[in-house]
Order: sequence, then C-alpha cells, then structure tokens
Amino acid sequence: MRAIQITEFGGPEVLVPTELPEPEPGQGELLVDVALSGVNFADTHQAENSYLAPSTLPMVPGGEVAGRTSDGRRVVALLNGGGGYAERAVADPNLAYDIPDGVSDAAALALIVQGASAWLLLRRTTRISPGESVVVHAAGGGVGTLAVQLAKQFGAGRVIAVASTEEKRKLALELGADAVVDSAAPDMTAALIEANHGRRVDIVLDMVGGRVTDESVRALAPFGRLGFYGMASRELPSPVKLPNLMRFSVTVGGMWLPHAFLLPGDVVGQAMNELFTMVAEGSLRPVLGETYPLSEARRAHEDLRARGTVGKLTLDPSA
Repeated sequence: MRAIQITEFGGPEVLVPTELPEPEPGQGELLVDVALSGVNFADTHQAENSYLAPSTLPMVPGGEVAGRTSDGRRVVALLNGGGGYAERAVADPNLAYDIPDGVSDAAALALIVQGASAWLLLRRTTRISPGESVVVHAAGGGVGTLAVQLAKQFGAGRVIAVASTEEKRKLALELGADAVVDSAAPDMTAALIEANHGRRVDIVLDMVGGRVTDESVRALAPFGRLGFYGMASRELPSPVKLPNLMRFSVTVGGMWLPHAFLLPGDVVGQAMNELFTMVAEGSLRPVLGETYPLSEARRAHEDLRARGTVGKLTLDPSA
C-alpha cells in the first residue's frame, strides 16, 4: 500500500512517500480502507519528536482516518500510535465512530479531534456558563473555527476570536464571533480587554504559548479560566505561580484529548454524538480546508506550520 513514512525526526522534509505492507489487524481490531486521513498540528510535533507522547522510528504518522471497514461500515477513527497517512489503517473499535448520513468523511474528521477538543475545552476544562465571554486563539484553525461556534451554542455572551490574517478574522465573524483581534497585537492583554468592552474576560482557549499565554492569563477576570491545549509558537509560557492564581482568583487548566478516554461514561462518545447531530441539523459548520494528495503530506505540514491554512486539512490516499 502507499503510505508516508518517517525514518528520521525533523521538519516536513522527513515525510517520505513509500510502499509498505498492509497492516494486519489483531483480534477484534478494525481494518479501515482509508478514504481520507486527517492532518493535525500535533502531527508536526510528532514528526520532530516534540509531542507529549514520544515517537519511535520508523513510523507512519497520522492519528485519524475516515473510511470503510471490511463489513461496509463508514467510520471515523482515532488510531493508537499513528498509521493514518496510508491507504489502510488498523483501528481499535472503541475509538471508532459510525458516521451518520448527512455528515461527510471530511466533516467527521474535523470533529473527531478538533471538534471533540473544542467541546471538552468548553464543557470540561473551562466549564462555560451562559453569558460568559470567551476568547478563542487561533480562531481560523480546526479547533478554533469549531470553538467559536460551540461557544455560541453553549450560551457565551461574547465571543472574541484571535487570528493572524484578515481572511481568518472575517471567517470568525461569519461563524458567529462578536469581535476579532489580530494575533500580532503588541499587548494581547490590552487587546482582549478592549475587545470585551473594557472588561476582563471569563474564558480563554489557548494553543499558542509564549507571550500570548502569559498576556492572556493577565486578561482573565476574577474566576476566569484559561484552557491550554497546545503550543503552536513552540515557545514556553512563563511558569504559573500558584499564589498569583489565588491573588487574582483565576484558573489555568490543560487538556490533552487522550485523557478524555479515561473518563467514565464515554465522554468522547457523548461529544461525538452531540457534534454529529449539530452538523446533520446544520447548526454547526465544520470549516473544511484543503485536501492534499497523500504524496504531498510534506506540503500540508509546511502550510500548517506557516499558518497559511484555514479549517480542517486532509490527505487523499487515492490521489
């Protein structure tokens, strides 16, 4: 089968098209004939071995696929240990979800990581309450475009979208944001407070890191919460000083999607059911970015790292 393999860690240049034997499913596992593979920002960290979970070589990257099983089911699935950048992949049935009619493969891929992450950040990490203000950094990305809409669906009083280009800020407004901020603002604290009519903000969803995180924490109102779920800038924020959290009555929490599967009650399944229903009904719009041929996975990573993409990126193994 055709696949992308990494044999040395590095940047996008290490993603090499190759031919590999088809994976063999173990007992109870699903073999998925891949229609589309999802591309996530975490994949760029995996390629350079800077992700939360260490990578091992050689490897086929990619943590999510949409396609059909041998019995004809159309599924979207998370993959243990990668393997998604290929024509076929093996999935744990507990991490596979049937795609309902009215939801495309690409839309399902936008939901299984980015949609579930946005849902968890708002429902569990920051526990949004009706009327609260919500800041969404990287609002033009896969998580961001969905988080802007979900914040509104969940009752946010004011949604402030932060994005790097005029095009992305315009899209955020179309998706329901009440105000937009340029991600290059020299003082993010002041910019967020100004965008919230001079008031500090209740919730910040942040995957940028560095000074953006530091200045976003300083923009929080008493009992405000920041949900940290990535570090796209590859710059560490300043260490959080616990006495300052008490002094200003603010909370900083983290979210990594794999931990959600440890929660009782199939929380991710609950999120997926709710997201699928919203998409099928038309109340949630996954923003679908470019679909690249599998052989151009390197270009997908280059575009993603250059912040030149909007919405969900996918790879087509048949192209």
